[in-house]
Amino acid sequence: MGPCRAPELYRAPFPLLGLQVDPSTGLLIAAGGGGAAKAGIKNGVHFLQLERINGRLSASLLHSHDTETRVTMNLALAGDILAAGQDAHCQLLRFQAHQQKVNKAEKAGSKKQGPRQRKGAHEGLELRVENLQAVQTDFSSDPLQKVVCFNHDNTLLATGGTDGYVRVWKVPGLEKVLEFKAHEGEFEDLALGPDLVTQLHWQENGPTVSSTPYHRQACSESGTFLGLGMVTGSVAIYIAFSLQCLYYMREAHGIVVTDVAFLPEKGRGPELLGSHETARFSVAVDSHCQLHLLPSLQSVPVRLLLLLCVGLIVVTILLLQSVFPGFL
Repeated sequence: MGPCRAPELYRAPFPLLGLQVDPSTGLLIAAGGGGAAKAGIKNGVHFLQLERINGRLSASLLHSHDTETRVTMNLALAGDILAAGQDAHCQLLRFQAHQQKVNKAEKAGSKKQGPRQRKGAHEGLELRVENLQAVQTDFSSDPLQKVVCFNHDNTLLATGGTDGYVRVWKVPGLEKVLEFKAHEGEFEDLALGPDLVTQLHWQENGPTVSSTPYHRQACSESGTFLGLGMVTGSVAIYIAFSLQCLYYMREAHGIVVTDVAFLPEKGRGPELLGSHETARFSVAVDSHCQLHLLPSLQSVPVRLLLLLCVGLIVVTILLLQSVFPGFL
């Protein structure tokens, strides 16, 4: 038997490289492309409307934003602003979703189309996308922005690329506020702390990491769970605090996983999730966006284990209190 495959949620007309989920609107944002080569493969950012149909989570294309010759390699989301790493530049996009007014004649016409007409949030929803500021963020001989992320209050944006520099920019004007050499090689990932600018101290002689090769390609966290996508195409979901593996699908994509994202635990997330514990999306250069659902933990032994641990702690405290009356 071959490797198992997760349900295919969406197939794009180009390789998928970046992925984000907007909690307020329930939009799944997937981006990628074939680059500047004239091979007939487009570049774009697709905004997908997530909705539950007949008890299942589905996605339909709501808006396609053409990025012309620029392929989007990485994404970060801050409210209605999307930061897209395109070649050596970072392009800010603003998207706004609003309900269209549908007149009675249009409603009557839609009813005549029969049961295949979808009902739900997709009806009458319109999305507008506009380009904001753009700035070059990498200056190597073969420049490429590899990572991008916002800080906790979305006022700053950090980028890293093939030249090994961390650069921090104000949002939305993209004025540079910080720059330093962090690595001799290119970046793989980047995160910002809440006190980045005022209390950041770079240690030139800090500890080095092991040279052992790792196969993680993409990582995301929901607050409760940690999700991984691997160069082998496999995907996994772990409990964040204990790193116990709850879900593993070997070679789900059959090719390198380029990005992963959880369905948010706030906003429209719980409504879309249904009876499942969590939902995780993964994309790859095979142009597929897959859906990975984790069943309710009520059927998973880890919940029983947690209850037993709590009970053991309580019993231990009671025993200590009986032996040593002044313990508490």
